[in-house]
Amino acid sequence: MGTTTDHRHAHNEHSGAALVRAARAALTDAGEQWTGMRADVFDALASQDAPASAYDIADALSAKRGKRVAPNSVYRILDLFVRTNLANRIESANAYLANRHPGCRHDCIFLICDDCGRAEHVDDDRLTEGLRAAAAAAGFADLKTVVELRGTCSSCTG
Repeated sequence: MGTTTDHRHAHNEHSGAALVRAARAALTDAGEQWTGMRADVFDALASQDAPASAYDIADALSAKRGKRVAPNSVYRILDLFVRTNLANRIESANAYLANRHPGCRHDCIFLICDDCGRAEHVDDDRLTEGLRAAAAAAGFADLKTVVELRGTCSSCTG
């Protein structure tokens, strides 16, 4: 019998203050500043149970700050967060999730519940390496691998 190799990543998942510290370190390591507005956007994003849109974040910040925050400002910050690996974008929903392990770069697989909207992030190098190899064989380069699987989560089926 052969041995089975686990191709999933082992991560140090952060939460609370540790997540904010890891995000701040990753952003400053990328040569960017951790401003008050960026901190507020990250806090609002990290507090969401499901993927959040820029409009959701802008509404939360507007309520917190007592003045209107423009969604365009939030979009720019979210784009920065995606580029620096602080957030992941759920393409099909145009929504974002805080990355719970901002120091780790890899391809993402999302399991998205059609009932409650919750998204689970899963890593499986074997799957994403296979997708990259298939794309390379078809002549594609500079890939951005985003895999989204939709269905019903265990909380909603149980």
